[in-house]
Amino acid sequence: MKNIAVIGAGTMGNGIAHVIAQNGFKTNLIDISQEALDKGLITIEKNLDRMVAKELISEMDKKSALGNITPYTNLADGIKKVDLVIEAATENTALKLKIFGELDELCQPTTILATNTSSISITQIAAATKRADKVIGMHFMNPVPIMQLVEIIRGYNTSDEVTDTIMNLSTRLGKTPTEVNDYPGFVANRILMPMINEAIETLYNRVAGVNEIDTVMKLGMAHPMGPLQLADFIGLDVCLSILNVMYDGFKNPKYAPCPLLVNMVTAGKLGVKSGEGFYDYSESRKAEMVSKQFK
Repeated sequence: MKNIAVIGAGTMGNGIAHVIAQNGFKTNLIDISQEALDKGLITIEKNLDRMVAKELISEMDKKSALGNITPYTNLADGIKKVDLVIEAATENTALKLKIFGELDELCQPTTILATNTSSISITQIAAATKRADKVIGMHFMNPVPIMQLVEIIRGYNTSDEVTDTIMNLSTRLGKTPTEVNDYPGFVANRILMPMINEAIETLYNRVAGVNEIDTVMKLGMAHPMGPLQLADFIGLDVCLSILNVMYDGFKNPKYAPCPLLVNMVTAGKLGVKSGEGFYDYSESRKAEMVSKQFK
């Protein structure tokens, strides 16, 4: 495996492209928006600069990594002659099915198709193609250059050969791959999202405020980040989407999103990305309480 394409230049996509390029692979970064591509490339360069400043890599390593990345706004051009495509688009089922249908038509028959989905069925995504044996999940954690885990999710028809190839690739990328089965939320979000949802319910029921809830989890449970701050970091819209996938998949009320989460997403308060969520990020990235309504 030498040539890899990444679809989506957002937070996850540029992070995945960064890691792949830094490890010596030719990397095609694809996005329909030139603005998104430019922003993604700037983010990658800034993150590499931080690594140089910390003496984790050399200036030559940085230049080599950037030289491995080629941006594309045309999907067909970006996926020519690649061994693997990793889709990192928005967590939307219809969009992913559309993308995989196009990839199946445009890619070489031998190309492996992976998705960075954090909750959507790999089997369902694979059904949009005629190569279900070559479709697999690669759920990277955010921030990708730092977090070690990659959840490897095999669909109902994913072959052993493809699974082994992706497990080995993940190791070559300096990650720790962990194979899980294809059920809504997989492992990471099946456990994480109910915890975040329960923290939101705790706020909704006025048991405690934002800062108090996060302080209990950080100091009492040794979490590096409180669940409400983490929800802001992930994106409240993403959290809502994942909970809806699990609720639809399991039909279990314990996965039903808290009404407060639904209302905040409807109001456009999505967390860090929008400048406000459970905390206020409008003046700086330092979290400040915005829970006046619960006093």
